[in-house]
Amino acid sequence: MRAPSPVLVGRDDLLALADRRLAATAGGRGELLFLAGEAGIGKTRLLTEIAGRAVASGFTVVGAAAFPADADVAAGLITDALSSFGTPTAELLRQSHDGDSHRQRRLLVTGLADALAEAGAGPQPVLITLEDLHWADDVTLQTLARLAHRLPGLPLLIIGTYRSDELYPRVPMREWRTRLLNQRHAEEARLSRLSPADTAALATAISDRVLPATVTGAIFARSDGIPLHVEEFLATVDAEAALPDTLAEAVLARAASLSAAARSLAGTASVIGRSFDVDLLTAITGERPDPIDDGLRELAERFFIQPHADGFTYDFRHALIRDALHADLPPLRRRELHARAAEAALAAGLSDAFVSDQYERAHRPAEAHRHALTAAAAAVRISAHREAVELYRRALRTAPAGLPVDESAALLTALGGELAAVDENSEAAETLLTAYRMRLEAGDALSAAAVAPQLVAVCHLLGAGLEQRTGLLREGLDLIASRTDEPAQEIRAGLHAALSAAYMLDRRLEEATEVGVLAEAFKVEDCDHPLRCHLGGTLGSILVFAGRMHEGWQMLANAIGRARRGGLEAEAARGYRMIGSSASVLVEYDLARLWLSEGIEYADSVERFNDRHYMAAHLAHVDWAEGAWPAAEAGAARALADGQGITTRITALHVLGYVALGRGSFDTADDCMREAAALGEAMGELQRISPAWWGLASIALLRDEPAEAIGWCERGYEASAKVRDAAYVFPYVVTGVRAYLAKQDLTGARDWLRRTGELLRDREIPGTLGALDHGAGLVHLHEGQTGKARVELERAAEFWRGRRRFWEGTQAVADQARCAYRSRRPGDAARLSAQAAAEAAAAGAVVLIPAGAALPLPVAAPGRPRSFATAGGAPRASLSGPGPSGANLPELTAREREVAGLIGEGATNREIAAALSISPKTVSAHVEHILTKLSASRRAQIATWAATHR
Repeated sequence: MRAPSPVLVGRDDLLALADRRLAATAGGRGELLFLAGEAGIGKTRLLTEIAGRAVASGFTVVGAAAFPADADVAAGLITDALSSFGTPTAELLRQSHDGDSHRQRRLLVTGLADALAEAGAGPQPVLITLEDLHWADDVTLQTLARLAHRLPGLPLLIIGTYRSDELYPRVPMREWRTRLLNQRHAEEARLSRLSPADTAALATAISDRVLPATVTGAIFARSDGIPLHVEEFLATVDAEAALPDTLAEAVLARAASLSAAARSLAGTASVIGRSFDVDLLTAITGERPDPIDDGLRELAERFFIQPHADGFTYDFRHALIRDALHADLPPLRRRELHARAAEAALAAGLSDAFVSDQYERAHRPAEAHRHALTAAAAAVRISAHREAVELYRRALRTAPAGLPVDESAALLTALGGELAAVDENSEAAETLLTAYRMRLEAGDALSAAAVAPQLVAVCHLLGAGLEQRTGLLREGLDLIASRTDEPAQEIRAGLHAALSAAYMLDRRLEEATEVGVLAEAFKVEDCDHPLRCHLGGTLGSILVFAGRMHEGWQMLANAIGRARRGGLEAEAARGYRMIGSSASVLVEYDLARLWLSEGIEYADSVERFNDRHYMAAHLAHVDWAEGAWPAAEAGAARALADGQGITTRITALHVLGYVALGRGSFDTADDCMREAAALGEAMGELQRISPAWWGLASIALLRDEPAEAIGWCERGYEASAKVRDAAYVFPYVVTGVRAYLAKQDLTGARDWLRRTGELLRDREIPGTLGALDHGAGLVHLHEGQTGKARVELERAAEFWRGRRRFWEGTQAVADQARCAYRSRRPGDAARLSAQAAAEAAAAGAVVLIPAGAALPLPVAAPGRPRSFATAGGAPRASLSGPGPSGANLPELTAREREVAGLIGEGATNREIAAALSISPKTVSAHVEHILTKLSASRRAQIATWAATHR
């Protein structure tokens, strides 16, 4: 069994109340506080947390718990508590035997109350916790009632818990509790069930990972947000598995105390479901109204069911109560009741979905199949795609053995489409492939070709490469090559549209345009036809990546509008996905946030979950790009947990890797980038591979491995150059320049800037062009042309700020600081250095600039220690020399400065020894001293220091 949650979830309001009551008690004003809630709601967990806080506040804490047998033990709970104080109770119990029974009880209650008051009147405030008061005896309850009115004058807080679902009408505590609350002698706080969000948070805390929303949703549905039940269901791994034995046994033990009639009625009601209608229940049982009413009343009083406001509909209080009762029915009896429920529901005109479920459980497949097909079609019409998946699965399970091939293939195609909508892509691909092959084997080439685009789209989500996808589409074209009728022409147009989209996704824009134009030649006249909307999304994306921004954005927006007007959910969701992700990549973050947010809301509303998760991953990318790293990390982790598509996974990994990179967690970043790169390389798509390679280049650069960084940059450049891409190559511009300069290869840096600049200028995508000024500024700064560098770096910083591109923007400010320092502008250097540090701190970044380009001045955000935003995230005040800030900087001896200067010129130890007329061993010692004083680890860092302190 799993350990309970390490954190208390969803109880902040109750903890705040407890803190207030503890503070009041410490001030001499105690009280009696009840914590009420059903079994498993977390009363003990909350009480433990409160007790811990009390101990930390200097309280003496004493606890006792009641058990079922304690109802027959006079004052058992109180004497347990008093014994913890060392208070003798034997004399009190002996004296209470004097006189008649009423006098005896009065004496005992008075004595116990006085003893508790005395125990709580010491120098330290006291907390007494009493668990499970619903099992307490009358003397315990009367003692607490007598003490309650005295507590406001004592530093004594008594917190008692009880199960609200155990307060039957005849339980003594029910009246006792009501009287105390009405007289204001006690206060009650109720623990409510956890919300879906809190249930997910609890599951995450227990599992130590973000779980898919489908899993936490299923756990919530079955646990009803009761923490104990959440923990039990998590222990089963599968939230849809059978009810855990521990919970089932607890329910059946309670059910054993019901009358035979009520127990039978509960079993019959469990056949209907978690909620049941009295009329349907009556029809199934065939009973007269009076026995039904009596049974329902008993079940409600014993907290098995609860009525709706209308009085004719009931819910089982917990889903697990229904599950346990249903599982306990004998098999043949259960089947008979399901058959009765199906017939009664059919006669009452209830939904086909309910009827089909009842028929399947009754082992009547023919009726189940027929009603499931009808219900699935209805679910699709109202965008209930998850429900449609289950109904199509039921139709497939109950299909007759002799179902014609065309009907079987049609059923599989419908199921495959719904599976893809809800992001169950592996099963969708398998199902659609089976339908495709069935059509081929039946000789229905036209229908087989019609399935190909849908199959290709799902295969893409699973990481299929371009060659595999285009091969399947061209196979579809070959199947209908000889057909010229209108249906064939429409399918042919759809195949060409899918081909265009495949090339566009690989950013092979010329080929995508060529095939897309060919698809338009076959298109139908209806401008709201799905094909027109599909082509609009594809061609609009081609245009924006080709630099024709206004025209492309307008075409994408029009495609979404047409699709929504026509009720074309798949095309509308695809349009949102295309425009939002494109804007995310092209540094149009306002546009991206607008369309992605609207698209996620739309995809949620129509249950297009693959599109929803992919857009959520890109929204996390926008958060990262704008410096909102906590939101980026949370969004990407959620998309990674929920999304089943490879494209969603890759995008989420990019974001998580970038955040880890900026926080200096290089190993985590490397793992994310390498997994994303491997998945992207298998697909062969530039947009999947290139961002990961840039991440790997950045990791290498920040690890002071410029040669490796150059290798990744060159791979990224080569991939972009093949398709004349600018969108994915622009982040490499600055990274590549830094890498070449870190190797002291000025010629390489210039050539790199020239080559990448050609691609950026060719496309003229507005959000990418600032990289050219930034790269040029770094080159000129390295050359010592600080005047040119200042202008270019100022333009770059302003550009990135206007685009809200945090990574390069903050780097540009740090580069400006370095330029100001090199050009002897100490005031500007200090101001810009502090600005860069503040921006980095706001995002939680500790690493932005490689060691070879460390900030020239110590920087600090308000309230934070002085540090450098450099590789490793460690403070590097030692990487700068005496500066105008007056900071305490390393003092090198004259000889050490000479050695450092020669290292900066690239001299070896032997060359330095010859130049200074000292031994190589002495040089080695000087180098070690310099490294220690600069808190550096590599000669390259000494060279950087020397270059900035000549």
